[in-house]
Amino acid sequence: MPYEYEVSDVIPAGPEEIYDAWLDSASHTAMTGSKATASARAGAEFTAWDGYIWGKNLVLEPGRRIVQSWRTTEFTEDQQDSQIEVTFVAVRAGTKVTLRHTNVPDEQTGYENGGWQDNYFEPMKRYFSSRGRGGAKKSKEAGKSKGAGKNKSARKRRGAGRSTTKRTGGSRRTG
Repeated sequence: MPYEYEVSDVIPAGPEEIYDAWLDSASHTAMTGSKATASARAGAEFTAWDGYIWGKNLVLEPGRRIVQSWRTTEFTEDQQDSQIEVTFVAVRAGTKVTLRHTNVPDEQTGYENGGWQDNYFEPMKRYFSSRGRGGAKKSKEAGKSKGAGKNKSARKRRGAGRSTTKRTGGSRRTG
């Protein structure tokens, strides 16, 4: 039975800066360290982590919310797409980014057990911190950041990171 969960963390940048970077190919590549194709257009397709992740933009509310269909190479053909909803709320230290992931195949727990923290939130913190409080700049150099394309750890399942995680539905696992 599919399940859903929520993870969140604070990123040291403004909501608009993070939103714009998420939907820009060069910036998304730079902030995660792996090749991505992205678009700020509803209905557009995207890829991330060298094609490991793909989907479509469903709802876009600039600076506030992104909703995407989402799947990985680990999904079987008969499994439906999952969906992510990413919200951005300004807080004193930057932006609280909350990601709600629904319709996740029950056997795929790596996304909630460190996948988002290790492959998105932590690299995003480094990316935006290195750029200063001014946030992401869209430039040709953004896609040429150190480590871009080298880290393929999204395919690995690791322990939970520092993010807040809340899980509902599906079977509960321990360990």
